[in-house]
Amino acid sequence: MSSPFQLDSRLEADTIPVGDLSLSSVLLLNDARFPWFVLVPRINGLSELTDLSDEQAVQLMQEIRIATKVMMSLAKPDKVNVGALGNIVTQLHVHVIGRFRSDPAWPGPVWGHGTRTPYPDHAAAALIERATTLFAAA
Repeated sequence: MSSPFQLDSRLEADTIPVGDLSLSSVLLLNDARFPWFVLVPRINGLSELTDLSDEQAVQLMQEIRIATKVMMSLAKPDKVNVGALGNIVTQLHVHVIGRFRSDPAWPGPVWGHGTRTPYPDHAAAALIERATTLFAAA
């Protein structure tokens, strides 16, 4: 029997749970500067996209597409960036980031830009409530 799924402690510390899709947990990165989801397939021991079975890879792509559509509805960004880096947190996870021409990192990458600004509690709760509704309808 496999052990229960364990989220990397760094992802747990930097995110707020939104909910679960079929394969992945959906997290909100706790940085009010950028609307930012993190999808984490709930399978221990994955670090690369190629660690997924063919069926899991198809499912993850469907979930990335859902998260992108939710991001477009939720934040109305100019562009959505999708990336799976894993240089610091090796647990497989995919970033879905709403980008605006007016954001502080535009047009460069968001990684390593400035200091994270946590959401006020009420703003995080409202955003997660809206995101949950959009994911449920997707």
